[in-house]
Amino acid sequence: MQPLTAGITKAATGIDGIVWNILGQTYVPKVLSEQTFAWHATFPPGTFVPPHIHPTQDEFIYMLEGRLDFLLDGRDYAATAGDTIRLPMQVPHGIFNKSDQPVKCVFWVTPTRKLYDLFWGIHSMKEQKPDEVVALAARNEVIFLPPPPE
Repeated sequence: MQPLTAGITKAATGIDGIVWNILGQTYVPKVLSEQTFAWHATFPPGTFVPPHIHPTQDEFIYMLEGRLDFLLDGRDYAATAGDTIRLPMQVPHGIFNKSDQPVKCVFWVTPTRKLYDLFWGIHSMKEQKPDEVVALAARNEVIFLPPPPE
């Protein structure tokens, strides 16, 4: 992995022109180094990231537009434009766009660990089948949790 370099990642682009499709969302990587990884995310209405744990990373989200609902350590929360969400390592969390509007936000994690590789792997899947995404995530230090009992 390259060390962090000084510069500007322009608004309409990402690192090396990369744009990923991750679970129906669009992720555009903006910063990558061993210590941190940041990306712009667009969540279309009805998309979500199921509850999961990052055992080796702290994660943060800064809300730009819209509303996201969260299941955070067993409790429900909502965040809107201007809010910052703190997701410490080992704390289970799920992220949901339950609205009828797209959501735009900036995510970042520290340290980067294997998350960049996980996003490439998910994006490269012909079909993002849940069981295959869960298995790949586990190999890349993200643990998806089983669905809650009915």
